Amino acid sequence: MCASSGRASPGPTPEVAAALRSELTASASLVVYFPPSSISRVTDALTRSRLELRLGADRFRAGLWGWLVPLSIAAVALALRLDGLSNPHSLIFDETYYAKDAYALLQTGYELEWPEGADEHWEAGNPQPLDEGSFVVHPPLGKWLIGLGIAAYGVEDAIGWRLSSAVAGALGVLLIALIAQRMFRSVFLGAVAGVLTAVEGHHLVMSRVALLDIFLMLFVLAAFGALLADRYSGRRRLAAWAAQAAPESKEWDFGPLLLWRPWRLAAAVALGCAVGVKLSGLAFIAVFGIMVVLWDINARRTVGIRRWARAGLLYDGLPAVLTVLPVATLTYIATWSGWLLSSGARDRDNDQAEGLAGLLPAPLRALWNYHSSATSFHTGLDSEHEYASHPWTWLFMGRPVSMHYQGREQGEVYEHTGEVCQYPSCSSAVLDLANPLIWWTGVLGLLAVLLLWIGRRDWRYGAILSGFAAGFVVWLAFPDRTMFFFYTISYQPFLILTLVVLAALVLRIGTGEVTASGRQRSSRQIASAQQRNTVLVICFVLLAVAVSVFFWPVWTAEFISYDQWRLRMWLQSWI
Repeated sequence: MCASSGRASPGPTPEVAAALRSELTASASLVVYFPPSSISRVTDALTRSRLELRLGADRFRAGLWGWLVPLSIAAVALALRLDGLSNPHSLIFDETYYAKDAYALLQTGYELEWPEGADEHWEAGNPQPLDEGSFVVHPPLGKWLIGLGIAAYGVEDAIGWRLSSAVAGALGVLLIALIAQRMFRSVFLGAVAGVLTAVEGHHLVMSRVALLDIFLMLFVLAAFGALLADRYSGRRRLAAWAAQAAPESKEWDFGPLLLWRPWRLAAAVALGCAVGVKLSGLAFIAVFGIMVVLWDINARRTVGIRRWARAGLLYDGLPAVLTVLPVATLTYIATWSGWLLSSGARDRDNDQAEGLAGLLPAPLRALWNYHSSATSFHTGLDSEHEYASHPWTWLFMGRPVSMHYQGREQGEVYEHTGEVCQYPSCSSAVLDLANPLIWWTGVLGLLAVLLLWIGRRDWRYGAILSGFAAGFVVWLAFPDRTMFFFYTISYQPFLILTLVVLAALVLRIGTGEVTASGRQRSSRQIASAQQRNTVLVICFVLLAVAVSVFFWPVWTAEFISYDQWRLRMWLQSWI
């Protein structure tokens, strides 16, 4: 809904293209004779370059630094997420469900029931599930990914069930750095996005616990990146066609049919995986689908297609529906392979169905019935929870989730690290609290980006707002449902991108060749303004890092004095 491309501008009509060719041909003939084929190639290349620029698809080559910088930031992010990952050595918050489900998937291919006292056996390194399928309401892919860490390290150390989350978080940092770098054509701004994500507390905490949402974030971000790549490649192909098409051709009525779009198929796989982690990923399929169709319609309008709206819907939108949705659906079904191929999974034999569902094979009918039950659970979940919160409170972190808290008195031992409390009282906490500076500035930035999108119609602003809307608005449809702040990790990368927008605006202050009063700026003045603006952006990043250093103990279960813990609880609702 917020994803239309830049402000529509008249594209090069066939007549303009013909005039350009004639002009270039005449100019060339005044200097030296060129074969007609050479002139045609030159004019086509110039026309194509102009069109790529007009379409916002001109190539950006970041060079070696474009990979070294994001990879270095991702490596630091991984180190931050691995540091002390085993603390606490216990199943915290919903790890008690997902880590044990992951273990069961490794054993049987489907989730199992667990007896009373299962957590104690688990933490002793001796998990003992029952031989009975369990009814679970989330798809299995995220739990399979958690299981990769368990397969590598076992359950004797908490790093086993948290490792995959840490890797997913670091990959998310790499992706956001690369995406911001390409969107804003700046290695520096890509680095800003990467560093802010690497040190942001909400992202950090979700990367250090065995919950599903970090994997949802990763696949959503991967899909967004793939759609960006598709946008650039598709528009370059459209520009190449327009540069060579005969001005009088009827092809200009609808333009070319761009069927083979591998990046779009890659996005379909990523979106299918996102839904395979949590069903809330469906919202991103819907919103991103609208976004890319609007992109395609606007591209055809910009290049000069006569019937651009109809062409965009028929030549781009319809093929997208006929390719992306089936690929995403097949990907999603594939995530249920363990359940489908089993005989002992919960409700696996419940394959009775009526209507169109009765046409499906028996395993898929059973899966359909299973989803009907899971959907009823999700829409009807209204049980009270101490850390439940409404989506509107997420914008100012009204109720972050405490995933772990232990207090000890002076002289008592904190069993997870063996440390002895040296103060009158001590605390260890894992609080899913975002970096306040980053989060609150990002939320304010959303308003700025919305206003900028309305005023400038910059496609980048619309894309950012689309990602936020897909992750946020869907929850407003279930006002009575039990919800938690950590659901926001799915749209956290788009808050980071709002900060990049603000940083890009700061970098441009005072760098125009002419002032608002019409006075010419010297090159020295422009260079000075660029240096000043860069320092301002770096200062914000360093301040954000300092805030993260301050909150680090309550994100990572450090054993600190109670007074130090209380010092970081700025709002009563954070306790």
